[in-house]
Amino acid sequence: MPRQILTRLNAARRLARDFRTALKLQQQHRLPEAEQLYGSVLDRNPDHAQALYNLGLLRIRQGRLDEAIALFERALDRQPDFPEAHNAAGIALRLANRHQQALDHYQKALAAKPDYAEVENNIGLALRALDRQAEALAHYQRALAIRPDYADAENNLGAAWRALHRYDEAARHYRQALALNPDSAAAHGNLSAALQLQGRHEEALTHAERALALAPGFAEAHHGRGTILRTLGRLDEARQALERAIDLAPRRAEFYRSLAEAKHFTAGDPHRAMIESLARDMAALPEEDQLHLHFALGKVYDDLGWHERAFSNLLAGNALKRRQLAYDEAAVLGRLDRFRTLFSAEIIGERAGQGAPSAAPIFIIGMPRSGTTLVEQMLASHPNVHGGGELGDFEAAVAALGGRDEVPGDIGAAELRAIGSDYLARVAALAPRARRITDKMPANFRFAGLIHLALPEARIVHMQRDPVDTCLSCFSILFGGDQPFAYDLGELGRYYAAYQRLMQHWRAVLPPGVMLDVQYEALVEDFEAQARRIVAHCGLDWTDACRDFHKTQRPVHTASAVQVRQPLYRSSIGRWRPPQEALRPLLDALEGS
Repeated sequence: MPRQILTRLNAARRLARDFRTALKLQQQHRLPEAEQLYGSVLDRNPDHAQALYNLGLLRIRQGRLDEAIALFERALDRQPDFPEAHNAAGIALRLANRHQQALDHYQKALAAKPDYAEVENNIGLALRALDRQAEALAHYQRALAIRPDYADAENNLGAAWRALHRYDEAARHYRQALALNPDSAAAHGNLSAALQLQGRHEEALTHAERALALAPGFAEAHHGRGTILRTLGRLDEARQALERAIDLAPRRAEFYRSLAEAKHFTAGDPHRAMIESLARDMAALPEEDQLHLHFALGKVYDDLGWHERAFSNLLAGNALKRRQLAYDEAAVLGRLDRFRTLFSAEIIGERAGQGAPSAAPIFIIGMPRSGTTLVEQMLASHPNVHGGGELGDFEAAVAALGGRDEVPGDIGAAELRAIGSDYLARVAALAPRARRITDKMPANFRFAGLIHLALPEARIVHMQRDPVDTCLSCFSILFGGDQPFAYDLGELGRYYAAYQRLMQHWRAVLPPGVMLDVQYEALVEDFEAQARRIVAHCGLDWTDACRDFHKTQRPVHTASAVQVRQPLYRSSIGRWRPPQEALRPLLDALEGS
């Protein structure tokens, strides 16, 4: 054999040997040695697609995403039908928040390898990041059709259902993921979050703690555990858990916002300095982190009495949140106004007494941040009352009949009884032996007329508070997607005005004794007299436990969870207000009512 050919053959053998050694080092997690040897291979053969691919995987692990993407692109220039490299390029692009480009690579991977379960799963992840949850579902399902034992796809399928507010479905898939992989900390953490959203707080806490037993450094599980403990009123433990989450992930702005909601800040608080330090790098943060950080700063500065700084951050945070939402203001306000026509005094009179007979439900309604949590905590301190929290059951019972609240003239006695009976069955499962069950969903103010028709013996407590105080309090809270009207001062004021018009209508058409109006300021100034009035309206005898509501241990998962664990305070009355010019959109909207 000619010497030149033999030399090339030996060089190829050494190259292949070095590549195999580098791969073995990578599998043994001896990453610096593997990286050095891959570099040597590529120095000798820059077109070695597999080495480019493997080195790209190392760069992903190191967080050097741009370098990883460049290496995968080089590998694909040499070998365009390399499905694993397309998949890895997609992963790196997704981690860099370049989700549409990631999808392009995933599609090319599927073209080269149609039954590629990991790619179907990764497509789902990219679609979820683009808020295309329903499409993501289909890809997770395809991944599971290819690989029925794919625990990560089950876990991700649960996350997609959770994003669609289908918490039962989410929990089912998380449990299936755990059946396939009982030691998945991620699935335990996700199941904990789904259970918390279902109001199953003790069970949620068990799974959060299981996640942490498996992965003590799992920052999200510490955060989840902290929010559950806050709901359960175990506030010292909650703060410790949230602080641990921050220790593990000091750049996660959501963790600071949760901590801010769980404590009162003072000037020397070390977490204040950490929040402000992160805020100095605001422009470099993802938009979601900026949003959480502005709301955290709003709470911190409000605690410190630095109101102008607080309001400036709330303006910025609300503007970011509003950009994320699709809110059809005309449709929402039009529907509120239509209730006044649809539920006329004549219809209320004609349908009287046709619903399901039960005095168990107590509906506490009003605007968010109007004192509904305080009233529920007071009532739930009564031995004959179960505090149900914010329940979506009445709207669900209406939806089960096709949303017939829109055409009340067509509703007959059978349908009204069906809505009432469906609702009673749903809430009875919460506390089968309770004489009374509170439903503190504020937005049920829309349905007050239909509530009376479907449940004629139910009692309604309507909480109202100074309009500007109510709206500014709403503006200070990151509710999520459930209150889309709350993130723009003009929209917030117009929604409040529509709410006020509807409540004036209900006062005019509902029979005496059905609905009790309670002014928040009067409740705070003369609590026991007003509390006795509410208790009597609900057909209950007075007990001093209602006066000592802050001692009652029960889950409270609204923004007022910390406040209702404290004795009554008056600082929320006449809260600081920005200058009129800053509030002009809100004030104009309220005056236009």
